[in-house]
Amino acid sequence: MTAPVPATTTPATTAPALPELVDVAVIGGGAAGLNAALMLGRSLRSVVVLDAGTPRNAPAAGVHGLLGREGTPPLELLARGREEVRSYGGVVLEDAVLAARPADPVDGDLRFALDLASGSRLTARRIIVATGVRDELPELPGLAEHWGHGLVHCPYCHGYEVRDRAIGIVGVGPGSVHQALMFRQLSEDVVYLVRGTELPEDGRALLTARGVRIIEEDVVEVLAADDADPVTGSRVAGVRLASGETLAREVLAVASRVHPRLDGLEGLGLGIEEMPGGFGEKVPTAMAGVTEVPGVWAAGNVAEPMAQVGASAAGGALAGAHVNGDLVMAEAQAAAAAVTTAG
Repeated sequence: MTAPVPATTTPATTAPALPELVDVAVIGGGAAGLNAALMLGRSLRSVVVLDAGTPRNAPAAGVHGLLGREGTPPLELLARGREEVRSYGGVVLEDAVLAARPADPVDGDLRFALDLASGSRLTARRIIVATGVRDELPELPGLAEHWGHGLVHCPYCHGYEVRDRAIGIVGVGPGSVHQALMFRQLSEDVVYLVRGTELPEDGRALLTARGVRIIEEDVVEVLAADDADPVTGSRVAGVRLASGETLAREVLAVASRVHPRLDGLEGLGLGIEEMPGGFGEKVPTAMAGVTEVPGVWAAGNVAEPMAQVGASAAGGALAGAHVNGDLVMAEAQAAAAAVTTAG
């Protein structure tokens, strides 16, 4: 089961005409992509941000753990970021990439061709992939509709807002034990819903020691309340067990399995690796988001799925700076080669 598609963002201005060639195409307009573009714009690079308009955190009421912007609604933060990128000459388009592939180099410099959903085509010297991830949720009737409100996944993103509430951990495997212990830090009323998944004995012992009640009986349905909680926005009323018994809960937490959003980018040949703990996949990167494909960087959740907004933005800034440095060296080497040839 895939988490609901987030709300679509709205472009702040009419899109300008695309140049024939840009220094950098940033694919993905979240915190990582916009901060990468900001760094590049401030380095006088031509940059285009291509944003499909479905940010992962759109259902959330606010961004948390981000110094100076605590509680800012996600779409408001992105709108501000787009304007900042544009103020340095960057182009931000709400458009999806249908196909991206390496093109023939020009004078030894890399080129990439991108076909866009709007029908436009773009050629870039370098690419930063900041497309994020999609969340795969357990197949449980009534679960997905609560994503981002009554169904949460990160104690640092949402934990404070659900403190002291009756919380149910939807077990997906051994890794859910750690999640349960994290939420137990925030509430004394936490139950662990095993749902037939693996629960190691050492994990069982830790949960019991911390007073987390373990429910072995299968869960068949998530129950919705008539009205949303005025503080958390949750409409979770509880869960129905296989016996027919109802277990009241105000909030559910689940460790989603994540997958990099790489639709249309298959032609780049990016690798994918499994994360420890069975929590999903990511694009493998080295320092500053360097991928195994020359000329392509990755930043944000596509490379670091557990990163919050602040960490994703920092990763984007680092990738943007590294890409600019790469272009600086390519241009210096080309200039040196031209001098040698002329001499």
